[in-house]
Amino acid sequence: MTDVHRLYDVLDAAAEATPDAPALSVDGTTWSFQELRARADALSAFLSARCSPGARVALLAHNRLEYVAAYYGVPRDGRILVPLNQRLHAREWAEQIVRCGAELVLGEPDLLDRLAAEGDLPPLHDIAGLPSDAPPPEREAESDPADVAWLMFTSGTTGRPKGVRLTHRSLLAGIRVTASGRPVQQGDVFCTPFPLCHVAGYQVLLHHLYGRHAVVMRRYTPSALVEAARRHGVTNLSLAPTMLEDLLAHLSDAPEALDTLRGSLRMIGYGSAPIPVPLLRRTDEMLGCGLNQGYGMTELSGNATFLSPADHRAAITTRPELAASAGRPPEGVEIAVVAADGTRRPPGGTGEVIVKSAQVADGYWEDPEATAESLTGGWFRTGDAGRIDADGYLHLVDRVKDVIITGGENVSSREVEDVLRTVPGVGEVAVIGLPDPRWGQTVCAVIVPDGARPSEDDLRAACRARLAGFKTPRRIEYAGALPRTATGKIRKATLRAGYTNDGPESDNPVSDCFVTNEELGVELPG
Repeated sequence: MTDVHRLYDVLDAAAEATPDAPALSVDGTTWSFQELRARADALSAFLSARCSPGARVALLAHNRLEYVAAYYGVPRDGRILVPLNQRLHAREWAEQIVRCGAELVLGEPDLLDRLAAEGDLPPLHDIAGLPSDAPPPEREAESDPADVAWLMFTSGTTGRPKGVRLTHRSLLAGIRVTASGRPVQQGDVFCTPFPLCHVAGYQVLLHHLYGRHAVVMRRYTPSALVEAARRHGVTNLSLAPTMLEDLLAHLSDAPEALDTLRGSLRMIGYGSAPIPVPLLRRTDEMLGCGLNQGYGMTELSGNATFLSPADHRAAITTRPELAASAGRPPEGVEIAVVAADGTRRPPGGTGEVIVKSAQVADGYWEDPEATAESLTGGWFRTGDAGRIDADGYLHLVDRVKDVIITGGENVSSREVEDVLRTVPGVGEVAVIGLPDPRWGQTVCAVIVPDGARPSEDDLRAACRARLAGFKTPRRIEYAGALPRTATGKIRKATLRAGYTNDGPESDNPVSDCFVTNEELGVELPG
């Protein structure tokens, strides 16, 4: 690991050490490390003939073998990979392509066709039609570890997604942190169903760093996961709690599938939301494998705290409160909780969670204001409110940045609000995330009508015309007014509490579980 300073060093080292070992499988097709390196080199050569040094190259595709080749091949010679979330609206893709100044877009034909309808864009190329073998171009100079390797757009509080600058150094630091908090063992085979456009894809590189086989699912279904485990001998899974619940339901009626997983699984890593204790118990009883939760975000190049298998066992037996924890930081990560004035909260005190680590991104693309606001004195402001208990476990209380996480996808409430305000009859609007047993949170819009009440159909149609489907509110409520602070800010915590029990209630006891940003002592950025 000491000689690995750039992303492509990971692949080079593995291809030199075990060229014929399986590196990557998608939909039953497997590439060895040697084949994966050849594909990455061919892509690098293709780009060198078409793009300037430092060019941004956008990628619009579902999970596929070539996606991982792009992970390595695009930044191999100083260019920047810009993964686009295939679930977004074509207008959102076009906006991000223009904002980052991409010189080229690689993608799958069906997605590129949708994108092409948006007008003036850089050249579009079918990723499957690129050369599969070509000598790599001569390097004019080695990439600096501080150079940006990936530019990943993520939702923020302003309604305008920010481009996160992930460097070779930050991504490799994130990999090393996860290697400490979620160790890779001899003989491990990793499987992930998560979209490779998300930062969660860094776990593929983690396993390549140790010369291990990564299996990427193009689309998640429990039966497809079981088949992948049977075919490849999967030992490690990465799942969201909702996926895990679906998997257990499938296994309850499929004894042979259950035997397959019990015979191979060593550990399941999960994130996006805490795991309910009943689900934790069922997983332990049915699969008998370890569980490891990770808390992180794009700006952290992956996960920064971990709840270990030992912690999960304690949650089952003696400490059920640990199941709601986000775990503790491993070596190389410092976590603190601060008040609005930057002073540290004592153990148990609530405030904004801040992180100091080499894995922190070096800022936002062409957004110095947001960068200066989020990065202060070497610390990154996560925008999450939480507390650290006496044993060092992080407990998240609320999301200061007002981002809704539904099914593992981030939704900026401000972005949805901006669209809803364009609908005739909308006077005021607040978009909040409400607890959902399946998706973690569901998007809910609270509308204060201005005259005639707009219909739910009109409100949803406006969102579908401009936003991704998962951003469209599943629930719409109407109110006479929105609760506000003395300074005029909408009290979204009060709204969440009022609607959690299927309707607004003035003295809902659930509100005791929520606190406002003013009560937290945390100022909302922007």
